[in-house]
Amino acid sequence: MFNRWLRTNKISAGILLVLRVWLGWKWMTAGWGKLTDGFDVSGYLKGTLAKATGEKPVVQEWWGSFIEGFALPNAGFFNLAIPWGEFLVGLGLILGTLTTAAAFFGLMMNFAFFFSGTISNNPEMIICGFIILAAGANAGYFGGDRWVLPFIKEKLFNRKGQHRETPTA
Repeated sequence: MFNRWLRTNKISAGILLVLRVWLGWKWMTAGWGKLTDGFDVSGYLKGTLAKATGEKPVVQEWWGSFIEGFALPNAGFFNLAIPWGEFLVGLGLILGTLTTAAAFFGLMMNFAFFFSGTISNNPEMIICGFIILAAGANAGYFGGDRWVLPFIKEKLFNRKGQHRETPTA
């Protein structure tokens, strides 16, 4: 019953607008700060590795292995992906365009930070992200999704709701 209200009601869409803009602002400003002030993830990744050792490690061994074997050697990629990802997630949430995709990728980043031993404001961001994700398209009703999603559906599907076939030569 609550999920139906969350996904279909205009009052819930208004509440989701406020939640979405708040969460989007947090993401966008975090990303903008990293884009304008410079960002190097290698110190953070080394700190994460340090939290994966010792008598009572905060970071799980499997995540430490991922950091050591993949993330740290590819720090240059993450130096671009994290700031731009944060900024674009925030922009998508604020504009209400591709809202569920933005919420999904925001959640992925929140969990990556959480796995790395960073508590900060991740718990409330995760809760808000799941609410937005559960609301689906209604989260972007008062935003760009109101126009973008029908446009995408029209381009991908014909009027009968069947997938268009690709032309053959």
